Amino acid sequence: MNRHMHRLDAHTSWPLHGVAASRELERLTQARLPEHQLMQRAGASVARLARAIAPHARRVWVACGPGNNGGDGFEAAWHLQQAGWQVWLNCSDTGAQPRDAQASRARALQAGLQLQEQAPESFDLAIDALLGLGGDLSPQRSGSACLTQWLTRMHSSGQPVLAIDLPSGLNGDTGQGGLMASGPGQRHTLSLLSLKPGLFTARGRDQAGQVWFDALGADLQAVPATAELIGADRLARMDKARGPHDSHKGSFGDVMVIGGAQCGANSMAGAAVLAARAALHSGAGRVYLHLLGEPALRTDPGQPELMLRPLSAMAPDDDRLSLVCGCGGGAEVARVLPQVLRHRGPLVLDADALNAIALDPPLQRQLQRRARTAQTVLTPHPLEAARLLGCSAEQVQHDRMRAAQTLAEQWGACTVVLKGSGSVVAQAGHRPQINPTGNALLASAGTGDVLAGMIGAAMAYGLGGWEAARLMVHRHGARADARAAQAGAQAMTASELLQARDL
Repeated sequence: MNRHMHRLDAHTSWPLHGVAASRELERLTQARLPEHQLMQRAGASVARLARAIAPHARRVWVACGPGNNGGDGFEAAWHLQQAGWQVWLNCSDTGAQPRDAQASRARALQAGLQLQEQAPESFDLAIDALLGLGGDLSPQRSGSACLTQWLTRMHSSGQPVLAIDLPSGLNGDTGQGGLMASGPGQRHTLSLLSLKPGLFTARGRDQAGQVWFDALGADLQAVPATAELIGADRLARMDKARGPHDSHKGSFGDVMVIGGAQCGANSMAGAAVLAARAALHSGAGRVYLHLLGEPALRTDPGQPELMLRPLSAMAPDDDRLSLVCGCGGGAEVARVLPQVLRHRGPLVLDADALNAIALDPPLQRQLQRRARTAQTVLTPHPLEAARLLGCSAEQVQHDRMRAAQTLAEQWGACTVVLKGSGSVVAQAGHRPQINPTGNALLASAGTGDVLAGMIGAAMAYGLGGWEAARLMVHRHGARADARAAQAGAQAMTASELLQARDL
């Protein structure tokens, strides 16, 4: 593209700046540039990307809003007209505009572009320059009906859509809001000055599509980042194949998975088996499996390397033994949690273990004490997180970063992995991390159990909870991305996921 613009991928870490931090970056950058130059840079960048993603397009629809986002759109329209494109131009509001936006609008109109009242019947590319930071599509907002109509037309057309900075109405902090319009067309977002967390979690990933970034000359270190996008370039290394030649199975730590309750005809043993197999395939030297209730399983024929053991085999002071507790644990897991929480080594708590703790204040106090002295990772999905926080899953999803950070602070020094679109990794004293890998292939029973086992293996290997969680959340999603890249991929089971290769 050019040396200033970046196509976001899973390999590079990036600082993320929320709405307030992004506005401060804009103010600082604007202050050291000549008047109007920042908006001119933005418009030129949008036009360059438009030509790159739609090289054969000649008819572009640019829909501008009343603020600076609309000014960027007017600048892009001017550049595309100069390049010989036919530009259909709309503006949602001709009232008072910021000074730079007024200048860009005047330049576009002086060049012969005309404002149209209706959306075009046909176009090769649409540019969404309607709403930027702080904009929303709530019915109470003046003009929302018109904006929603235009956005629906864009996304249902089958043509590519390029959003400037944020898809209109999307909250840059939370990834909520905006328009979940369906349609076969490609979606692109060019984030300007800063990358916003909301582009990568909750509804943001679906709305943003492929994210591009141009800092427009801003110094990203001038304002503290709000969060960070996890990239492979800054992850801990865990490469057993390159370990010392005289290694033995004890060199890479042990994992014990506790869960998989069976009561009568009802069995959830599969969840614990998946977690145990994942730990084994992720590099643990030895993996033990303790099934709760009345287990009928005495060995795992599909993975005979797993060793079924009673809970009494767990030495509470063995700090190289990593426990993974809760996968398929049912009501039975509450009975063993006091013993599990006394363990001094690494611990991953998932699924029913989290549900049991949410209902039991003594267990909550025990977890808080334990987390201050031993590595502990919690891996809730939104409903489990809501139970721990005493709120609804909708409230968790409304601000996923805040929910994950609140959980991490509530439970002492725990690392929290809030699973979902753009999984969030949080720990007190750290900036929240958002994972860019993964796709809908992970929406399958058992994939969360696989993640718990993978994190347990990384902690047995010697990584702390923070680094183990970041590494394995990224790797877990990358395996699904690798599968999605295969021709004809339609589904992926948890069993396939634990043996899959990364991108």
